[in-house]
Amino acid sequence: MNRRTIAYLVGTAACLSLGSFASVAGQAAGDQWIVTPSMSMQGVSIPMAPQTVCSPQQWTQPPAGSGPDQTCVTSNFVMSANNTATWNITCQNPPSTGTGTITRMGANAWTGAINFVSAQGAMTINLSATRTGACTP
Repeated sequence: MNRRTIAYLVGTAACLSLGSFASVAGQAAGDQWIVTPSMSMQGVSIPMAPQTVCSPQQWTQPPAGSGPDQTCVTSNFVMSANNTATWNITCQNPPSTGTGTITRMGANAWTGAINFVSAQGAMTINLSATRTGACTP
């Protein structure tokens, strides 16, 4: 892969990993997380900068991050009894679709992945998070 392709993929991953989810407003209490993403595509793994994310304590959609891509829409969010959340995601810029899974490991950590498919190929964004305190979403 050339540098331009890698730069494109890193930028895309940053937008898609956490910046693509709609935020949740109106919740009084939330959890602040440090989320560490890493992207892999075509056998290349690229670590990404951690992000601070504030999400409601009771999830009704994936935890929201910040990023420039506002075109992504999540759907079919389900939080199972075993603390695993799943959802679908569709983005316009770049055009892509995907599925996400996060498993909460108690009150202070979670891990997961978002698997995307686009014209550029398949991409996986692995996520791990540690709770750092309370916040207001």
